[in-house]
Amino acid sequence: MSRTVYCEYLKKEAEGLDFQLYPGELGEKIFNSISKQAWAEWQKKQTMLINEKRLNLMDPQARTFLEEQMQAFLFEGKDVDIEGYTPPAK
Repeated sequence: MSRTVYCEYLKKEAEGLDFQLYPGELGEKIFNSISKQAWAEWQKKQTMLINEKRLNLMDPQARTFLEEQMQAFLFEGKDVDIEGYTPPAK
């Protein structure tokens, strides 16, 4: 049986994550208030950020940058700014 959470990103009830995917307090907050759909959206943005900015995830500064972007995207409604990327026309 799936969990339901009030998703802070989607601003509605949605299917929650199956387990905590990120460590610590922030991971707990994500588990309790971010849906699977919102997490999948973040993962797409994260992949683009890593590739376009050529981030080395062994670098603590790169991990801090990604965490800041993740919080802004999931909880503050800010979109990720990826230089040179133009979303496809709908």
